[in-house]
Amino acid sequence: MTPPSTPATRQGLVTVRVFTQRFSSTPRGARLARRLALHQLDAWSVPHGSEASDTAALLVAELAANAVTHGRVPGRDFEVTVRRLGRTLRIEVSDTRGELRPPAPGTPRPALGPLAEAGRGMLLVEALADRWEVLDCVPVGKTVVAELNLRR
Repeated sequence: MTPPSTPATRQGLVTVRVFTQRFSSTPRGARLARRLALHQLDAWSVPHGSEASDTAALLVAELAANAVTHGRVPGRDFEVTVRRLGRTLRIEVSDTRGELRPPAPGTPRPALGPLAEAGRGMLLVEALADRWEVLDCVPVGKTVVAELNLRR
């Protein structure tokens, strides 16, 4: 007796790679977050100096700087998670200030003066990321997520 036939469907396997680290909420912590994320991307075959690596560096740097500047609570760290999901790179930065949220993607922003020192960071994220959003972080805080499509 032969076993019943099953449809021949092939699903591509996706390897998920994850890097997660907590950093002190200081400029030094933000700088270290960017450096370690880039080192991890290089280990995942996203070489230093490539377009994807440079874009990821800018996104991690901006999101980490925002967490340190706007999301800082004394004595609390921020967390960076970088995931490579096939051809997608997902960057998540979490801090403990859930009440201070950036405007949602695509929301009109007030005009900034030429000497304004705040308000441009999320414009960079919106310009560089293929998708981004702000999520609640359990038990407290927020997570800003930016995704990049990796080209081959």
